[in-house]
Amino acid sequence: MIHWLYEDGIGEARAALVRDDRIVAARIELPGTLRVGTVAMARLTDRTIATLDDGSEAALDRPPPGLTLGARLTVVVTREAIPEPGRAKRAKARPCDGVPCPGPDLLARIAATGHPVRFPAAHEPDSLERAGWSEVLEEATTGEIAFPGGALRMTPTPAMTLFDVDGDGDLETLSVRAATAVAHAIRRHGIGGSIGIDFPTLAGKAPRQAVAAALDAALAAPFERTAVNGFGFLQIVRPRPRASLPELLRADTVAAMARAALRMIARVPAGAPNRHRLSPAVRARIEGTPDWCDALVQRTGRMPMFDS
Repeated sequence: MIHWLYEDGIGEARAALVRDDRIVAARIELPGTLRVGTVAMARLTDRTIATLDDGSEAALDRPPPGLTLGARLTVVVTREAIPEPGRAKRAKARPCDGVPCPGPDLLARIAATGHPVRFPAAHEPDSLERAGWSEVLEEATTGEIAFPGGALRMTPTPAMTLFDVDGDGDLETLSVRAATAVAHAIRRHGIGGSIGIDFPTLAGKAPRQAVAAALDAALAAPFERTAVNGFGFLQIVRPRPRASLPELLRADTVAAMARAALRMIARVPAGAPNRHRLSPAVRARIEGTPDWCDALVQRTGRMPMFDS
């Protein structure tokens, strides 16, 4: 049976779509995210930039006709901000006539899929971890993804997310398996936008078509793609409403590790030892975030002791 597991965690909401006890889609949402579907009042502060009343900025798809700088308008968010090295891409929005309201949060979005949603408690067996949550986080942060007979290296860049295929044996078999693995990774990590796959060079049109067909069979619509060219490269374009899991976690790896540590600490039984060994950076991030500490005490009834 396919179902969602949802946790309202400390510092993040997390969800995983699970089939046959394995995660097929993993999602994390951070508090304060300017979500897709949010309708808000804003002011035109540049020809194509709207500053919302909460101070956040959104790039407008096109300049609104007839509006001068400083004019008030209502916008709807069409893409969330995308973290990138150096400076994040602003959220995108367009003018609208709607009534201000927040966009659907992670829980609302997964509920809308129609799959059952389960809410595992901290005192219950860790069904999320049993389904491979830590492994998915490691894939997202390292980019290393194994599949039968080979491996993928996933690298987010400002231009596109790249997948490099490596492995031994028959190259057509390797490439077909890799195409299926890439499709599964795209869904698992919520990857959108431009995606490039560097397959081994295949001689002949038929093997390249077989690789493309394997991708088509495993990757859900909507998407567009090129053919596999003579150098083994294929490009995919998918909708990109928000950051992928790798982009989100790599934007602040210390914070990501801290939130993961808080999840494990919150699951420690009340009678168990209360000392935890963390890296100095992770410990400093937790101790320097009072909201996280307060939430941890509220959920567990005690503040843990940390060893560096």
